[in-house]
Amino acid sequence: MKKFKGRIVTPGTAKAEALVTKGGLNTLASFQKALQFGDKTAKCGDQNNPDLYGKEMAGKALCLPQTIGSTTGGMVLYCACAMKRQPACMLFSNHIDSLAAAGAVLADVWVEDVNMPVVDSLGDEFLEYVKSGMTITLEADGTVCVE
Repeated sequence: MKKFKGRIVTPGTAKAEALVTKGGLNTLASFQKALQFGDKTAKCGDQNNPDLYGKEMAGKALCLPQTIGSTTGGMVLYCACAMKRQPACMLFSNHIDSLAAAGAVLADVWVEDVNMPVVDSLGDEFLEYVKSGMTITLEADGTVCVE
């Protein structure tokens, strides 16, 4: 087991299976099927992300460097939470971008009975260490335990 400490963007705790991408997450392309066509498992629809394409994102500890794509990114995250198709948590190795942060914060404030804690600034070593399928435990203080 290895621990990493990050900065809390939205609070909460989680325990989930890791889903890791080394590339940026195109939020719109990734969640489009879940939002438009009712895919409750939120299978990643971004064909340009081989790490995630076709894999279920809902309920997973989504580990990533950053999000990429259009200015709809924040709204897409908010909508995924509102439709209960969000990851268990989002763990960024880099600083979170303003659009993803806005979506996470709006969901945290406006969506009842949904929790998607977000931690950023976990560092490059975090993404080098964590592999899809590992167990992630996110503690309230922003500590991420990877087993």
